[in-house]
Amino acid sequence: MSAVRPPARPRSVAHRLRLPARLRGHGRDRGTVSIEFLGFLPLLLVVGLAVVQLGLAAFAVQQAGTGARAAARTASMDETDHPPDPAAAGRAAMSDWVDAGISVGGDGGGSVRATVRVTIPSIVPGVADFGTASRSATMPRPQEPAALGGGPAADTYEGAPPR
Repeated sequence: MSAVRPPARPRSVAHRLRLPARLRGHGRDRGTVSIEFLGFLPLLLVVGLAVVQLGLAAFAVQQAGTGARAAARTASMDETDHPPDPAAAGRAAMSDWVDAGISVGGDGGGSVRATVRVTIPSIVPGVADFGTASRSATMPRPQEPAALGGGPAADTYEGAPPR
């Protein structure tokens, strides 16, 4: 008797036609990360521009507050103690590239109020105006002339006498 052979299994198509290595297995996914990144890149750029624009707006608000305090402090000083232009002192306290408008006024009594409006710069293409940032500061006027200086300094030492 002869040995009975099992029937031969048909071979798959992959065995008959040998596919190139780039079409088999993990190699087919090559380059997809690059394509996905290119699709995501515009969103990253928009978020980055928004963050920088928000930082510029915060800087403009901070500059307006600094200018308002400096202008109000200068305007509240006695005539003999300060330069004649409080708005110039406010501009000197701010960065040179900030476009600001300064108004100084008093209530006719014991205080002076300075208001600074700074234009918020834009870095976003196509958007020219983000508006203005406004800050005010109020400072009291001295009650007596030359209260902030001009006279001899008082001895305020309260420690033990020197040996």
